[in-house]
Amino acid sequence: MRQKIVAGNWKMHKNAEETEDLLNELIDKLPYDVEAQVIVAPTFINLASAVDHLEFTNIAVAAQNMSQFESGAYTGEISADMLKSVGVNIVIIGHSERRAYFHETDFILADKVTTALSHNMTVIFCFGEELKDRQNNQHFNVVENQLRDGLFHIKDKDWEQIVLAYEPVWAIGTGETASPDQAQEMHRFIRETVRQRYGSNVAEDVSILYGGSVKPDNAKEIFSKPDVDGGLIGGAALKATDFSAIVSSI
Repeated sequence: MRQKIVAGNWKMHKNAEETEDLLNELIDKLPYDVEAQVIVAPTFINLASAVDHLEFTNIAVAAQNMSQFESGAYTGEISADMLKSVGVNIVIIGHSERRAYFHETDFILADKVTTALSHNMTVIFCFGEELKDRQNNQHFNVVENQLRDGLFHIKDKDWEQIVLAYEPVWAIGTGETASPDQAQEMHRFIRETVRQRYGSNVAEDVSILYGGSVKPDNAKEIFSKPDVDGGLIGGAALKATDFSAIVSSI
């Protein structure tokens, strides 16, 4: 049975003091009776302190990225073993900003997925089409290719450690708006694509999050769609009141 999840991606925001302040606010404001997994993803240098800070709460900690390499001469990279050593067992892979700004291809991401799974980590795998893809009516093809090239090398049992996160890049900071019905349409397509490759059990059990500018005023309607299992939240995750309201909408 798939799980409801709300994950906050803090991106390159919040220094050490600000991280502690936001975590304290979240501990105070987040509902304790919500039937969803709540995850936060601070910056690398604040992961260890976040794990310690949240030890006795129901909030999990994720990394925003991870190297595909186990170790070696890769200056600036962070390995799965390093993340595990500070208590981080969840990693976001394939975020649209990593794809766009750091040129991470589906094949690089496939290697990262393999490495994360080999360390028994949960992977939040991100994918989604750009505006030109949507305008050219190629959005389904793009999403199918990203899923196939990034994930379809894994085994059936590995899907127990996979969370999918659909990001309509065309609806983030472009002035365009993705409706809840458009989100549901794509989520249904994603689930059917997984079903065709791995069967109904895997497709029905995998959680699919929506990452297209979820805010307190639209979260409830988006989360009400049958194939939307939660959200990967960006800007609103940096405000405890907004993130708490989104979590309460699940």
